[in-house]
Amino acid sequence: MSTTVAPSTPAKQLRNAVIRLAGNSQDGIQSIGGILARLAGRTAQEVMTYMTIPSTISGGPSIFQVHLGSGEVLSAGDEADVLVAFYQHSYDGHLSSVRNNGICIYDSGEVTELKHERGITHIGVPFTSATIEATGGSARDRGKNIFVLGLLCAAFNLDKEKIIAILSRQFGKKDESVLRNAMLAFDAGFAYQVGDLERFAFAPGEAGSGHRISSDGNTMLTMGLLAAGVRYGSAYPITPWSSIMEMMRTELPKYGGIYVQAEDELSAVAMTIGAAFAGHLAMTGSSGPGLSLKMEALGYASMAELPLIVVNVQRGGPSTGLPTSMEQSDLLQAIYGSHGDSPRIVLAPENVEDCFYIALEAGRLAREYSCPVIILSDQAISSRIEAFAEPDLDKHWVEPMCDTTPRPEDFKPYPLDKITRHAPPGTKMLGGKYPIVTGLEHDEYGHPSGSPKMHTAMTNKRRDKLVKLSKELPLPPVHGDAEGDVLVVGWGSTSGPIKESVDRMRSEGHKVGSITMRHMHPMPAGLDTVFKRYKKVIVTEINDSGVYGFGQLAMLLRAAYAMPHIQSVCKCDGLAFRVREIVTGVEKAMADK
Repeated sequence: MSTTVAPSTPAKQLRNAVIRLAGNSQDGIQSIGGILARLAGRTAQEVMTYMTIPSTISGGPSIFQVHLGSGEVLSAGDEADVLVAFYQHSYDGHLSSVRNNGICIYDSGEVTELKHERGITHIGVPFTSATIEATGGSARDRGKNIFVLGLLCAAFNLDKEKIIAILSRQFGKKDESVLRNAMLAFDAGFAYQVGDLERFAFAPGEAGSGHRISSDGNTMLTMGLLAAGVRYGSAYPITPWSSIMEMMRTELPKYGGIYVQAEDELSAVAMTIGAAFAGHLAMTGSSGPGLSLKMEALGYASMAELPLIVVNVQRGGPSTGLPTSMEQSDLLQAIYGSHGDSPRIVLAPENVEDCFYIALEAGRLAREYSCPVIILSDQAISSRIEAFAEPDLDKHWVEPMCDTTPRPEDFKPYPLDKITRHAPPGTKMLGGKYPIVTGLEHDEYGHPSGSPKMHTAMTNKRRDKLVKLSKELPLPPVHGDAEGDVLVVGWGSTSGPIKESVDRMRSEGHKVGSITMRHMHPMPAGLDTVFKRYKKVIVTEINDSGVYGFGQLAMLLRAAYAMPHIQSVCKCDGLAFRVREIVTGVEKAMADK
């Protein structure tokens, strides 16, 4: 690889490479994986990452997988081209993930029992002792991740100066010795001689010349919420939502807003409802267990028709479940979780870039339809890193305004023939009658009413605005064949692997297409016209097939359209879909007569 053999050795050009780093969560493998991913945003490369972290405070085995590509990257990769194993358990547990004739770079001071199989090239490098020698330190686990980063930089002929710049920004604010030791470890790894190994270099990136960034889903959701005009909110920490709360708490004061860490989930959503009642676009968030606790108050927000945003970063459940693993099992809770008929809008971003734009849409819809909007993200999107064009903030920025202009004499906050528009407290009512906001059923002025006729009319009003929205939503675009054997339907983080699966099946002669659902409730009107163009519709989602044999989205679609050719491919192992899992599931469904 680059700098490890004679300079005259030509480098083999790559379009894609999947690198899996396997060690313990304390080794900083997420840090160096993140640096590799951020580099992609600075070199017109595409990238998608995947990581697993232990749910225990004491830490434990962990991986970080980086898929770098010169062209489009739609998944984190089924198999690794290169495995970097920090320990024997890392080697034993992940060698099976390496493709045939791949490469395994292992810490020769930790890994001793090798399995020479499938043509895999083994390269032993003393990560720990070489790092100690370079830095003159004594702490066994300090800096070896940066040594490995230097090794990979040389191996793949990556842009050394840009990596050094990223390291300088990451460690520059710490003690001077920390940055110095990081640079010593990096240089030692970059210069380490590993023998007659083939040199590699990526083909030039094809992502275009515009300014690009690399980021994760939680960060882009936060940025999107700020751009959408959110200035108030409250929440309680829970994995994997917490980083959004921390960023909002840090950033909102810069824009004249405030975010409060509440004592529990109930008070968090109640304070958010209070901010919405006061005339502000407010937000709260959590993961599955926290969303359950917020449900009664969300019923109040639906009855009072208050605009607010709720972010749910899904994880494995039920109960405490799998706190650091991914799942898509909160869809029915998001749509139907509260008691009574409690309509709300539910959206789901399909990738990291879309997290920004889904937050903008959530803000617009909450204001326009005056109701709660739930954003269903998931653990995979929240933590994975992708590279994409930087959003144009000048184009999308919403400057929030609290409308306290006097209301006319005939002002009704809940008119039966129009969508609700509230008047914040303190707004002058020219007619002298001031509205009431309550969780009780009410008349057009907000005054409590037990009238059966009024309850029926108000229930219709709250439902019909979502029916109106469904008719205005665009149908999701079809990837692949517009008609044929199978339409693969997905939502959330399954989008990329589904598209790659469709591309693979089409290359094998199948007529296959796919769509990704972003508007989960209400769904766009007319989906059935798309479904009718295919012999089978396979809904691919990461939740259990349940008692009736269908995942949550598949069950909703079958109920909505009564189409028996809608079927499910489900799993619930806490891991993202691999491309081959989707292909195998779809091919099995195609063969089933």
